[in-house]
Amino acid sequence: QVQLVESGGGLVQPGGSLALSCAASGSFASLYRMGWYRQPPGKQRELVAIITSTGTGTTNYADSVKGRFTISRDNAKNTVYLQMNSLKPEDTAVYYCNLWVVGTGSYWGQGTQVTVSS
Repeated sequence: QVQLVESGGGLVQPGGSLALSCAASGSFASLYRMGWYRQPPGKQRELVAIITSTGTGTTNYADSVKGRFTISRDNAKNTVYLQMNSLKPEDTAVYYCNLWVVGTGSYWGQGTQVTVSS
């Protein structure tokens, strides 16, 4: 059974930084994509950033976070990281880790709250 365990998150002032991590456990194929989605209060879940497991890792970011957030991975640990800099109040959301495995499907973490407020 695949499980995703997230850590990080919390309260930070505007302009500050936070780091999230997500470790995947269980058995799954080596061809996959991991990433982060978020759900702001009263809004739908949206993509933040994703990275593939192959090569150096192809990344994709939401326009709203480009230049501020950086996604990275450690394949040996099945872990994905999200470094968030220059945080804005509009980044406030529950952040969810996602693992999408080719031929198997999608798995979600339990979510972690990120609040950007002074």
